[in-house]
Amino acid sequence: MTTVDLESTAGRSYPARRTTFNLVGGASPVDSDHFSLGYVVLDANGGQVPWHNHEQEEIYFILEGTGQMCVGDEIVELHGGQMVHIPSLAFHQLTNTGDEPLRMMYCYAPAGDVLHWRQELAGTLPRAGVDVPALPAGAAEQHTGTF
Repeated sequence: MTTVDLESTAGRSYPARRTTFNLVGGASPVDSDHFSLGYVVLDANGGQVPWHNHEQEEIYFILEGTGQMCVGDEIVELHGGQMVHIPSLAFHQLTNTGDEPLRMMYCYAPAGDVLHWRQELAGTLPRAGVDVPALPAGAAEQHTGTF
């Protein structure tokens, strides 16, 4: 049996003001070929998972906080207890719109590190409306890791 204690798991901080704790699959304490699972904290007032896409189908489950979720050309406001499904290859972005941290879990399949993590850390994340499709009208501005 493998157990993981979130308090003793190293998180990775990103320029878009979030910390990601990879728990299963990819660079994580638990190896899996079939799925990845993680815990993410988006800083208050604008912390973000920036506009990106990937081949993996994914879900975000909001544990606490409030945020604006964009998937394709749709925008919804999410709060603790809600989940969103993100289809394979769909561009998506989550922005914390509250005064408190937004805490969420993600799960995607198949397992592995997604490219946008490396791009954001390197400051090379494709820009919405320039390098990749534009965000939907009314969406929070994308953080590209270069600000």
